[in-house]
Amino acid sequence: MGRTSTQLELEQAAVDTMYRRIDELIEHLTDQMERTAGSQSASTHQNRSERDAFTAFYEDRISLLRTVSHSAVFGRLDMVDGARRYIGRIGLFTANRDQLLMDWRAPAAAAFYQATAHSPQGVRLRRHLITNGRTVTGVDDDVLDRDLLHEASDVSSDLQGEGALLAAVSASRTGRMGDIVATIQGEQDRIIRSENRGVLVVQGGPGTGKTAVALHRAAYQLYTHRARLEQAGVLIVAPTRGFLTYIERVLPSLGESGAVMATPGELFPGVTATETDQARIAEIKGRPVMANLLKRALRHRQLVPAADIHLRIDGVPLTITPADIKAARSEARSSGRPHNRARTTFVRAALDRLVDRYADEIRRQGRTITEEDHPDLINDLRTDDGVKVALNRAWLPYTPESFLRSFFASEQRVRRAAHGLMPMKDAAALVRSKDSAWTIDDVPLLDEIAELLGEDDAAARQEEKRQKAAQQDQIGYAEKVLEMMDSDGMISAQDLAAQVSHMHARRTVAERAAGDRTWTYGHVVVDEAQELSAMMWRLLMRRNPTKSFTVVGDVAQTSSPAGTTSWTAVLEPFVEDRAQIEELTVNYRTPARIMAAANRVARAHDLLATEVQSVREGEHDMHLALLPGQAGSVGEGAPSAEQMDAIAAEVRRVRALIGDGRLAVVAPDAAVAPLVEALGAQFDPGEVGAGSAGIDSPVSVMNARDSKGLEFDAVVLTDPATICEAHARGANDVFVAMTRPTQVLSVLHHGNLPDGFEDPSA
Repeated sequence: MGRTSTQLELEQAAVDTMYRRIDELIEHLTDQMERTAGSQSASTHQNRSERDAFTAFYEDRISLLRTVSHSAVFGRLDMVDGARRYIGRIGLFTANRDQLLMDWRAPAAAAFYQATAHSPQGVRLRRHLITNGRTVTGVDDDVLDRDLLHEASDVSSDLQGEGALLAAVSASRTGRMGDIVATIQGEQDRIIRSENRGVLVVQGGPGTGKTAVALHRAAYQLYTHRARLEQAGVLIVAPTRGFLTYIERVLPSLGESGAVMATPGELFPGVTATETDQARIAEIKGRPVMANLLKRALRHRQLVPAADIHLRIDGVPLTITPADIKAARSEARSSGRPHNRARTTFVRAALDRLVDRYADEIRRQGRTITEEDHPDLINDLRTDDGVKVALNRAWLPYTPESFLRSFFASEQRVRRAAHGLMPMKDAAALVRSKDSAWTIDDVPLLDEIAELLGEDDAAARQEEKRQKAAQQDQIGYAEKVLEMMDSDGMISAQDLAAQVSHMHARRTVAERAAGDRTWTYGHVVVDEAQELSAMMWRLLMRRNPTKSFTVVGDVAQTSSPAGTTSWTAVLEPFVEDRAQIEELTVNYRTPARIMAAANRVARAHDLLATEVQSVREGEHDMHLALLPGQAGSVGEGAPSAEQMDAIAAEVRRVRALIGDGRLAVVAPDAAVAPLVEALGAQFDPGEVGAGSAGIDSPVSVMNARDSKGLEFDAVVLTDPATICEAHARGANDVFVAMTRPTQVLSVLHHGNLPDGFEDPSA
């Protein structure tokens, strides 16, 4: 006991030194920010912009330090050469540039996660610091050099090295995802630090930390390849806005805030789609053949008139023939340019054919025409209403939205485009009214047609020119700011200039990428990637032409009818056989007792579940209880009052087991809204939330799809039979719901349980 107390005092002294330094930095940077913000030297708009950029840099740095100001340090390495390294969320130095704390992403910190007794990597002792705020409450040691066992004064009594991990996985959920930086395991760290510059797929069963690994890999990429990635940015795609809320604090806690986060329904500028189409329509829209269908549909809108068009221009007769339009169309198509850009070629080619005929008609009227008159004649044709109407009818410019709306509203156009590509009954299913709301499944189609239509890149070229011109001015202003600063060794002139440039680029990424469909990112992270359709993958591959991806998911949890059950099948069209697939096999979330029940269901429905090993046995077996009332009535609509009372009673029972933890009620789609309303009336205001957006509430009511990627202390699964029968992959949804809890799983049913729920050994 005395030995442990001595170690706590030793570590507390070291930790206190680090936090004093963080407080000094916050105070100093705050002072510098106020001085810069109050500078009178920013006399021009450019100067003011640069002053604001430096002020924003200070704000970012202060925000980072405050974010880690109670959780900066979590580990220590004692090396064979006598060096001692403290490991934490950021790098930290004294005023004399002596290192106090090493960033967890630094190469020298890798041994904290990778060293083993068989491969110690120069490490004698790895120590996990268990803290509560700034107070060290415990130490947990891994001894890699057995000689240290005889040096008792320097080793704590716990040699298992599992205390920090088990404390983390057993803690109550908070409604937000926590980072795992202090407890990263070897298989996870290997993936996080992978130097693969292409597509890295992380396949893993429930609770294996796929999302956490993806986010830590994003932070590692930003740290390791900062110059490249802060210019282009990192895109993180996750299934719902509620899910993004769940993970939004992880990157800032790891020292990064430069990533752009979006749901699949937000990947086309100007559109925010939150609903999916009906299963059959979603599956059709997700097929790769839709790319050919849209391409054909656009070509069908490049029209050749059926007959001559007779016009009079200032009394001069002019005939536009089908041959004129067909020849101009061929020239425009052969340019290889997208539709809207090729329209310029089409108009020019058509006018070139018409102008000679127009000149001949003028001469027939006795007027003299020379070569010098040619530009005026072209202008007469270009501005004539009749010519404009004729050319517009043949080659009309479109926006992606206007084209797709008019296309889906015309059964004739859809059938014509689909002929030979898909069955006519499938084509007919795509037809809808013009005022239909955009769905998530429409987003990749909008992006596809936008690619075919093309955009004017003049604005992008002008912006690039402006940035180059402003760069020199920014350097000059930076020098003025640095002259004003008293850095006291806290930051060098080179660091400040570089970080301001990076910060400016990062803000530009977030602002420009949101409205620029053609923006290409340096790296893309895709979570719950098994749900994405082939068409959505086409969109994402356009966002990153270099194919630098971290893809995480579990094909056993695919519920979307347009999703995949094979990473090879979905990625091969884009990267052939170059995707690297890694597998996570340790379940840190779901206790073994609950996972065993979920695996029985998976096997009964032939799901491609990855075999995982839970780190905890758990205290509770899956609980089964009958609901009163007719079988299936919950799934068909509002639960009866009797059923609602039973569900509420079960929620209360389970909440008593988990204390202050979070609970999810997972129900069939049609039952979610009635359950939210009814449970909300039985519990205190604010206690019951709806969908994944309701994760801040102690009780969240949602369908199985909204629960993907989330975790709760307990789950009350209601009427799994209806969920299972809802669509072809309903069993996947049941498996997802069963693997969300960290402590308790309760299943309320009518007696018609899906296959696999009954334990044959019971």
